[in-house]
Amino acid sequence: MPSKSNYQKSINKFGRRKNWLKKSVLNKIMAFFTNSVTALKTVVTAIGAGVAVWGIINLLEGYGNDNPGAKSQGIKQLMAGGGIVIIAQTVIPQLTTLFS
Repeated sequence: MPSKSNYQKSINKFGRRKNWLKKSVLNKIMAFFTNSVTALKTVVTAIGAGVAVWGIINLLEGYGNDNPGAKSQGIKQLMAGGGIVIIAQTVIPQLTTLFS
């Protein structure tokens, strides 16, 4: 059986290596999480832009046919799409700091 000091050294070395392995895995998980948040931001921004464009089309259709219902729906969709884009650009990037 090795002396106590050698035994302690082997425990310390193993502990350091184990901690290094944990840090490596955590870094990979956090990198994946950061990339996922970036992708989520892109997808939500695209959805918001789509809703806004759909609202503009409804708004123009309402003006073309003199339809107040279509105008109202168009402006609501335009504002909702703009709100989704603003949320995607400001709130979603804050998720990267959630676990750090």
